[in-house]
Parts: sequence; structure tokens; C-alpha cells
Amino acid sequence: MKRRAFLALSGAAVAGSAALRVQAAEAAVQQPAGPPAAAGGAATVNTVRGSIDASSMGTTLVHEHVLVDFGGAATASRSRYDADAVVRTALPHLVEVRERGCRTVVECTPAYLGRDPQLLARLSEASGLQIVTNTGYYGAADDIAIPKHAYDETPERIAARWTAEFEEGIEGTRIRPGFVKIGVEAGPLSAIDRKLVEAGALTHLATGLTLAIHTGDGRAAHEILGVLEASGVSPQAYIWVHAQNETDPASRARAAERGAWVELDGVSPKTLDAHVAAVVDLRARKRLDRVLVSQDAGWYHVGEANGGHYRSYAYLFDSFVPALRAAGLAEGEIRTLLVENPARAFSVKRRPASKAR
Repeated sequence: MKRRAFLALSGAAVAGSAALRVQAAEAAVQQPAGPPAAAGGAATVNTVRGSIDASSMGTTLVHEHVLVDFGGAATASRSRYDADAVVRTALPHLVEVRERGCRTVVECTPAYLGRDPQLLARLSEASGLQIVTNTGYYGAADDIAIPKHAYDETPERIAARWTAEFEEGIEGTRIRPGFVKIGVEAGPLSAIDRKLVEAGALTHLATGLTLAIHTGDGRAAHEILGVLEASGVSPQAYIWVHAQNETDPASRARAAERGAWVELDGVSPKTLDAHVAAVVDLRARKRLDRVLVSQDAGWYHVGEANGGHYRSYAYLFDSFVPALRAAGLAEGEIRTLLVENPARAFSVKRRPASKAR
């Protein structure tokens, strides 16, 4: 973003109402120039406006959404929503969390469920946030968002599709994914869910991208770890998304001991105490260095009037972080959760040697 446009946005964000912030930000939208590229050899993260040094991620929300369309893979289309309306709805929420010190938002909506990289680039430019998008397919929610070709193709062919997005850009753009997003149901893994995990493993080996996998339960999580290890992929490349839904704290701890990232997302007023307890439990087990926290908040609901209810991203900063402090976490430990762990979880430390076949 040009300095003049950014200063105009910042002034409006501090002084004006939500409507004024949107108006000022809309005026500032130009062709994205992107953040500076990371130095050669550094651990990097792909954002929708270019590659950055992982250490530049800053305070990060690792699992949020801007737009989701549960219409199904067969009908998924950007003709189903008005991008301008989405910007007007989402931008005030992104500006709000930017004002609270957030610097990066990991947007977890996969292809065929409403992924729109160009919309995210527009919102990144307008809000001043770094936004990360993904490649991969979502096999949860009764497989509603799995494209037909995924059932017929081998894991190698699916991985080649995802790797091509990393190497060449998504859908003809120059926007590259910063991670692989997959969804699976509760264990045991179905045939299609296992195929997606195998394709994710191949994609990781070709690109270095982290695998953030919506995981139905602990049984599925440990089965995923087995598939990854059999494929030669370190457990450290796997984020167990929605791990807060696992009823056995020891299962989460075992996954962390194996090296997986344990993501406690879905933070909300209804889950505050449970999320704090889960963090405190993993801290007591000396596994805080494998924990990620976020809200799974937002989003513009395609098909609902005016996008439905858009849940703010600010609750984590306004309520969850103070609750962690009250539970005894030190400032350094909170920084570990919000700054250091996300940078380690999403960084890519090497360029691919070859494409998946």
C-alpha cells in the first residue's frame, strides 16, 4: 500500500465510525503492490500480497474466515455473491483487529467452499493486515466441498494440482497459498479422507507447506499422524485443527508429544473457560510450544441475507488474552501463543526440489 493511502486509512480507522473506515479503506484500494519479499534463505510465509519473512508475521490469528459458501462443490461460484458487499461487511472487522495489534490473519476457507484470493488481496490492501490463503480440499461436512475429480484421481494427481498453485499461483493469479487446508471427519478415516491426507503429504514434500487439517476427533488425529509419518512427513508439519473438540486432554498432549501442532480455535464467550483450561493443561504438560489459538470467527455467509451474522475477530484480544493472564500465563507465554508459534507453524524453510507427480 502506498504511504499516503495507508495514512489515510489509519486516520479514518482511529477517528471515524465503521462506515467512515470502510469508505476511507475503499478509497485506498489499488492494485496490490505487496509486502517486500523475504530475504533469500530465510523462513518465509506466502501472503496474498507476496512472500514475507516468517518473523514479520507478528501477532497472528491462525484460523479465521472472511467468506464461506456451503452450497457445495458443484455450485461453488463467485457469481453467488457480490464482492463489494463482502468488502463492506468484512473490512470493519479486519480494521478493528488491526487496531488491536494483530498483523496477520490466516484465512482458512478452502477451494470449493468460498476461497477467493483476489477478494482477500483487496481486503489485505485496504486493512493493512497480512492475509494468508491456502490450497487443498475440504472433506468434512459430509464431503459437500470435495470436487468430483478428487474421487477419481490418485493422491499424486491431486497433489500435483495443489503444488501447481504453490508454484504458479492460484487460478491464474500471482497469489500463492501459504499452507494446505484439508478437512476430514472423525476417525477412522474414510477412503476419500485418507486420499486427501496422502495428497497433502505429497504436497508438503514438494513445497514445504504446512498441513492444517480440520480433524473430526482424536482418533482421526492420530491416524493422520500415522499416514504422514509413513509418507516421510514430520508430525511438525501437521496442525490438528479444532483440537479443542477432543474430549480427552491426554490425546491432545500425545499429539503434541509426537510433534503436531494442537490448534485450540473456536474461542468465544461460550467456550472461554474451556479454552483457557485447555491451554493451562498443555502448559502444565510443558507443551505450550506446540499450541495455537484462534477463533474460527467471521464470516460472510453466502446465501444468507446480507451475509448473515459476522462474528467479530476481536474477542480473543478483548477477553481471551486477559483470561489467560488471570489464569497465570506470563506475557512471554502469551507471545509464544500469538507470535512465536504461528511463525514457526506456517514458515516454509526451503524451496521445492521437484513437483509432485
